[in-house]
Amino acid sequence: MKILFICSSNICRSPYCEYMLKKLLEEHPVAASKIEWIKSAAVLNPSRQIHPKARLALKREGFDEKYIDSHVPAFKWFDRQRFKEADIIVGMTVWNMLCLPLKYWRKYVSISTLATGRYKSVPDPYLMKDMEDYYKVMDILKAYLIKYVDKLDKE
Repeated sequence: MKILFICSSNICRSPYCEYMLKKLLEEHPVAASKIEWIKSAAVLNPSRQIHPKARLALKREGFDEKYIDSHVPAFKWFDRQRFKEADIIVGMTVWNMLCLPLKYWRKYVSISTLATGRYKSVPDPYLMKDMEDYYKVMDILKAYLIKYVDKLDKE
């Protein structure tokens, strides 16, 4: 399975999910065997680098700065191949799906639905001034990813 995480700008939520899922799969070989690749991309705003708060959130999870800095944000119009090749496109809100070209809607699922079977929007932490509020959003994403890995292990 090829998984593409999407969010508005590919600088906060989607790269966090990409990095965290890769890390979680390191300790779950059964789940990892079901995944061919994990990538991320933007559906709304082309950006140049990962957000400084996302860098802090990833460092908090133990990621090396060089690895974090290797992230190059992708955008749907410039990196179409990611969208074409993905088996599943995982977004944060229904708005992410609405920003996708219509032909990819059938591949879309929200991260909450993927993990729990129920839709719940994950807010965009980009505008959050307080770092603790930012971390809360990232902790929500991490919890969803842990549930998803558990599901993969059991399937």
